[in-house]
Amino acid sequence: MKVASSLKTLKTRDKNCRVVRRKGRIYVINKVNPRFKARQG
Repeated sequence: MKVASSLKTLKTRDKNCRVVRRKGRIYVINKVNPRFKARQG
């Protein structure tokens, strides 16, 4: 999982990426291809 200061570019890398808020942190998750996972905060 990458920790990034900006998730905008990570969100657009793959069409299955979703931005989710969990416990005050923002995550980019991808069910189809899990290597696109990222976290901010």
